[in-house]
Amino acid sequence: MYTYLALGDSYTIGERVPMAENFPHQLVQRLNQEQVEVAAPVIIAKTGWTTDELAAAIREHNLHETFSFVTLLIGVNNQYRGRDIGNYKQEFASLLDQAIAFAGGRTHRVFVVSIPDWGVTPFAIAEGRDPAQVASEIDAYNNACRKIAHRMGCHFTDITDSTRANGSNALFLAEDGLHPSAKEYAVWAARLTPEVMKALGKEQPGV
Repeated sequence: MYTYLALGDSYTIGERVPMAENFPHQLVQRLNQEQVEVAAPVIIAKTGWTTDELAAAIREHNLHETFSFVTLLIGVNNQYRGRDIGNYKQEFASLLDQAIAFAGGRTHRVFVVSIPDWGVTPFAIAEGRDPAQVASEIDAYNNACRKIAHRMGCHFTDITDSTRANGSNALFLAEDGLHPSAKEYAVWAARLTPEVMKALGKEQPGV
């Protein structure tokens, strides 16, 4: 049975949705449906975490085992707090190094997930945020983590377009009008499934 480690923030833990409906659990469900047996995900994530806070939590967990594959989604809180993108690049690269180590050095088994664009959500509008400015900053962060992921030989799965398309649709949002609902997480899981299967050497039927 394959094992899976998910590293991140609110978008990984699934703020305001049942645990079974966050994207790591939905990904495992989809893989199991494809006859790829994966154990329940190990998740190190918390709402509000920045890159340095995730790094500190990883140290505190003191994990020594390796996993069949790893996902990493982090950075929105760096952007939200107005942190320097140069600092993000350094800390993200360090986190990705750690993720690769957790995957036993197999870079092709590490999946960086792009940062969602929260600027189009009702929460952002109520805060008086400029959607164009948020989008520009999110793009800069995503360009940075995409380049780092590719340079280090890891996958980069872009889900930002989906959050922009669905970010004002209540069906794709949790009750707080900010975080994704299970329906949005299903989109992410669907995009990751064939990539993970390929990395594990399992081709998705009919693809």
